Amino acid sequence: MSARDVLSHEVALYRQLGRWITRRPDVPSEATPVPYAQLAMPVVWLFVLGSAVEVVAVDLVLSRWLTFLRVPFLVVGIWGVVWMLGLMASYRMRPHLVTDDAIHVRHLAVTDIVVPLEVIDHVRVADVDESGVRAVRLVDDRLLVLVSGRTNLQLSLRAGTTLATPLGEVSPGSVGLWVDEPREVASLLRDRAEETA
Repeated sequence: MSARDVLSHEVALYRQLGRWITRRPDVPSEATPVPYAQLAMPVVWLFVLGSAVEVVAVDLVLSRWLTFLRVPFLVVGIWGVVWMLGLMASYRMRPHLVTDDAIHVRHLAVTDIVVPLEVIDHVRVADVDESGVRAVRLVDDRLLVLVSGRTNLQLSLRAGTTLATPLGEVSPGSVGLWVDEPREVASLLRDRAEETA
């Protein structure tokens, strides 16, 4: 990942934080939002609270013994807390989207993989646990968009389907994603697919 990509991700996080503060989710009026934040929120909250406590504790220690380090550590600590709040905002403000002709599989501030409904053969609820660092991954012929290393909804695709992803163009046999209510979303996608058929 280039420095430019890192900077654009950072700016996107702050943009989502602004949306959260102003209560303007990144959801067009014609789309149905599909939340996926429920699994990650407890962990993110723990990190935010832990980071905030750490900023105060380090500041107290440095203000007493190493005052020349106080301001740089305070700036870095506050930046870390704001970054974590931006991460939390991204989960909340950028849900997956279902439109009349596609599902937009999103992840945090920048990932948006558009899967046309017409290429989905079938949808099933399937809990998959894939540990690892990358949230968007190609495993065998499955494109996985993971939340906390997990997916719970699988979209089987027609052969020859090509999708634009952060990994480049790929032709997976299925797409796995995490949603908060997998059975409801599976039913919604089946209904929309029937309407477009």
